[in-house]
Amino acid sequence: MTKSFSIISSASLANTKKSGFLYEIFFYLIDRVVGLNRLNQFYLESELAGLEKQTFSIKLLEKLGVSIVGENAILQNIPEVGGCILVCNHPYGMVEGVVLAKLVNSKRKDTKIMANIGLKIFKEIGDFFIFADPLNPKSPINISAIKKSFKHIKNGGVLVIFPAGRVSFYQKEIKAIADAEWNRIAIQIAQKVNVPILPIFISGCNSSLFHWLGRIYYRFRLLMLVREMLKLKGKNIKLDTNGLIDDKALDIFETTQQKNDFVRAQCYLNDERHMKRWPDCVANNNYKEIIEPVNPTILEKEIEQLPSEQTLLSFKSFTVYFAYYEQIPNCVTEIARLREVTFRQLNEGSGEASDTDGFDKTYTHLFIYDHKNSEIIGAYRMGQTDRLLQSGKCSNPDLKKLYLSQMFDFDHGFVNLKEPCLEMGRSFIIEAHQNSFHGLLLLWKGIGAFVSLHPQYRILYGTVSLSKTYTTQSVALINEVLVKNKEKEQSSKKNQQTVLPRHQFEFPLSPELIHYFASNSLNLEQLSAFITSIEPDGKDVPVLLKQYHKLNAEFHCMAIDKNFSDTPGLLLSVHLPSALDNLLKLYLGKKKQEYLDFSGK
Repeated sequence: MTKSFSIISSASLANTKKSGFLYEIFFYLIDRVVGLNRLNQFYLESELAGLEKQTFSIKLLEKLGVSIVGENAILQNIPEVGGCILVCNHPYGMVEGVVLAKLVNSKRKDTKIMANIGLKIFKEIGDFFIFADPLNPKSPINISAIKKSFKHIKNGGVLVIFPAGRVSFYQKEIKAIADAEWNRIAIQIAQKVNVPILPIFISGCNSSLFHWLGRIYYRFRLLMLVREMLKLKGKNIKLDTNGLIDDKALDIFETTQQKNDFVRAQCYLNDERHMKRWPDCVANNNYKEIIEPVNPTILEKEIEQLPSEQTLLSFKSFTVYFAYYEQIPNCVTEIARLREVTFRQLNEGSGEASDTDGFDKTYTHLFIYDHKNSEIIGAYRMGQTDRLLQSGKCSNPDLKKLYLSQMFDFDHGFVNLKEPCLEMGRSFIIEAHQNSFHGLLLLWKGIGAFVSLHPQYRILYGTVSLSKTYTTQSVALINEVLVKNKEKEQSSKKNQQTVLPRHQFEFPLSPELIHYFASNSLNLEQLSAFITSIEPDGKDVPVLLKQYHKLNAEFHCMAIDKNFSDTPGLLLSVHLPSALDNLLKLYLGKKKQEYLDFSGK
């Protein structure tokens, strides 16, 4: 025999205290329109009434035909014991409460969900919830809900919060359907009780009719929730997370609001609609076979013939040199081979037998030679603009002589056309030395020694290649934080852009994240927190980018390098005399003051 239960009505769902004959007629009609009569029928036919809470949750989702995707990833990130707060977006308004109750309770029986009082209609699972009334902020039930939530977390339980407090709807500022502003209660509890936070993104949204009616009158959204839930048959609800955020990790942000905004952004980073993959450019099986290494005896013979002033520094068995193609053609061939080997490991490279082009013959090569193992371990390719363009102040220079003119359209206001500069590029350290401190440091000390010999170079400019081992989302974040925020500052100052990309980076962030970054200026440490959470292997911002950032680099724009497996390159410039004094001491050594005092006269 079917178990009985109290009839669900729109009057209770709308949470109104008004009564009378006309209101009864009104809500009777509303029940027919919004589908509560169908829910009552569904409830009876599915024999849900009176079931144990976990059994009810499982059966309700089964009868609705809703499947949960991504359960394992969520469960793996929930601690076995101890307090933890799960924060989620609220795309549907009802079913996600049941989804989270069913899922989290399967691992942690001490789970509570702070939910809208509208979910009281499901009496069987009432024990899962701590009810609040976000549409009536002054309601006494909210104070009680906060106290209960604090107590539950202090006792080591798991707490699920929908910080928006209401279903997602169209946000004018974001220009998309998303949560309203998040309440800061999750951050406040986490930091007071010292528990981690797990941001979870729930995919999907309600129907166009739901959102259209909601724009006419906001309470229509509440009344439409049941109809929307009953339309979910066959729906896959996907859950995604970037992992736990330790409460101490939020200390890189100053205010509670900034911490709250960061956690919300972490949630929306998992919106797979904006997680695009890199297109396949050159299939690995189409790569040409890399050329044979150059005989070390030939390399050493060329190096031994270099003038002594082209020896920049030595450390243990390593020596840093600079030279031109005509002096070391075989060394340049070996450098090009090693570049291709190294870059292929990062899904970059040319796909050719070696990474070489016509610029190898006109650019200056700064490289590290390991005498002990008779091998080149790293190099930089430098373009001396005054040498390449004949004059850094030439009125009509041939920009085709600059490699980066293939990636960027330089205006006459850009630094490389105003004064002598060093165009830096094609840097690499072979794999065996990538985890040692001396590789990159020797290259930079070599650059310091070079500019000490040629002090007319006050500015270095070049690109940091952003390897496609990074996700498109990470690269878009780096672009947003380091470039686009600067562009906004420039436009506010009515500064004209002096360089533009020839091939745009075209992987935009979601409207939610664009809004976040428009409202928040991040430093490099905060950017790192985003990148490490996004990347599957937890890797950080590229080391070379950090190095340039320490030198107070100015980031100009991002472009796609069509000659380099369509790799994104972030254009930057560094005014060396303005770098931090401790870095100048490190790279220029005793020549620091002499370099700073150079006037060019």
